[in-house]
Formats: sequence, structure tokens, C-alpha cells
Amino acid sequence: MRIDLNSDVGESYGAWRLGDDEALLDVVTSANVACGFHAGDPATMRRTVALAAANGVAIGAQVSYPDIVGFGRRELGATPAQIRDDVLYQLGALDGICRAEDTRVRYLRPHGALYHRCAIDPAAAEAAIAACHAFDPDLAVVAPPGSAMLHAAEAAGLRTVREGFADRRYAPDGGLAPRESADAVVTDVEAAVAQALGLVCDSAVAAIDGSVLATQIDTICIHGDTPGAGALARAVRDALEQAGVTVAAAVP
Repeated sequence: MRIDLNSDVGESYGAWRLGDDEALLDVVTSANVACGFHAGDPATMRRTVALAAANGVAIGAQVSYPDIVGFGRRELGATPAQIRDDVLYQLGALDGICRAEDTRVRYLRPHGALYHRCAIDPAAAEAAIAACHAFDPDLAVVAPPGSAMLHAAEAAGLRTVREGFADRRYAPDGGLAPRESADAVVTDVEAAVAQALGLVCDSAVAAIDGSVLATQIDTICIHGDTPGAGALARAVRDALEQAGVTVAAAVP
């Protein structure tokens, strides 16, 4: 078995610092780098890209709504045309920094409210994919299994990467439990490890109502703003490798 381990990184802005990117980029195999719309000023983007490249970590564009105040987690109701242009802009910004650090963007992954909207709204998904395809048809797309985003990517001929989460609880419909619900974020290391092993080794995950959901994934996400994310990521990777799973980038 083989799995990619990804994390949201570069989500600081100016003097405001979030998460432990150094610890995460020493563990994960793919880095979802914030592109300046929900977090990530130019200096943070370049520092994050340089660290990811030095560690041999694949770099993806973590695109979002233009929502620094809400950390990209507010649904702004952007039109498909706005989504297309915003995604294209963010890809270009990260690509410029990657070129300066002698590396490249390998995949696209939405963040926050845009991630959830593109999972269920075909028009939004198609807009994001149109930007991705126009920018570089060799890019891969990371999104939930069975989502509108992956369907749109497949229709456009783009490579797809199915994502699961070690640090988020699941709703019975297969989506993520809303962050405002109790225990939506998994901070207990043992629980996160158990969920990751279930996703990879059993192709299943328990929902908040106790039901068991069948799923197939190619990558596991650990959010950079989850408390203790660095230690949690290390524990997940160690457990996967002890179970005989190869941890490697989905899009090297």
C-alpha cells in the first residue's frame, strides 16, 4: 500500500504566525501552500516554498476565496467566473515563487469554504478546473472522493488525487462534520492515528453518528492549524510505516 501525507502550510501573514511549518515539512510528503488569499504573504510563501523544496516535499497551490479576515472559511458566494479568475491568479502567484526557488507547482487543492463548495457545486468545480487546465493541464487536483471537483477534473483530463482527513470527523453523508460541531477537529493523537489507519488499511472511516463509511483515498491531510499538528503528523506517518504502508508524494 502507498499513501501521500499532506498538510496546509504557509498560512501565516505578516507578523501573525500560525502552525509549525518546519515540523510539518519534515514529515509530510506534499505541502498545500497558501497563495495569499486566505493567508500567506509573499515572504511567507517564499520561505515555505524554499523549505518544502529543501525537504523534497511536493508543492501544491492551496487556493481559496479572498478572505484573510475569515481565514477562507466563510462562504462568499463568488460567481463561477470570479472563482475561475481567482484560482488562476493564485496559481500564477505561487508559480512565480516556485520558479524563483527552482521548483514547481504540482497540484491544485482548494481551501476552506471553496473546498467544500467545489465538492458539491458542479459550476464552481468546473470554474476552478477551467483555471487549472488553462494554467497547466499537467497539474493534478486534490479533492474528496466522488466530489464534483474530481468529476470535473476527470472530464478535463486532469489527474485526480482523492483526499481523506486524519484530524477531522466525518458527517454521515461522507462530508466533513461542520467545524462548529462538537469534536469536529481530532486533536487526540491516538484517535487521529486510528482514523488514518482505517482510511488507508480498511478503506473506511467512522462518521459522527457511529456509521461506517466506505472510501478510497490517495492522500491524508493534517491541517496546519490543528493543535499539535507536527507531532500528530509524525505519529500518523510512523504508524502507517509500521503497518507496511509506503508514505510518498501522490504527485512527485
